[in-house]
Amino acid sequence: MATYTFNVTMTCTGCSGAVERALKRLGGINNLDISLEKQTVVVETDHSLETVFETIKKTGKAVTVAA
Repeated sequence: MATYTFNVTMTCTGCSGAVERALKRLGGINNLDISLEKQTVVVETDHSLETVFETIKKTGKAVTVAA
């Protein structure tokens, strides 16, 4: 299992909700922490980094992998 952190541009609870819904649809998420204030999404999952990244990207939000 891996934990990935992403920087995601989210301006409102609707944005963070869209990211949460997309990741829940993906399934296989063991832990999910979305911070609108910090503009971060932390995902603990067995999915690959690329799979999670692409899932978030499909919401239309600007996303980068946090260093």
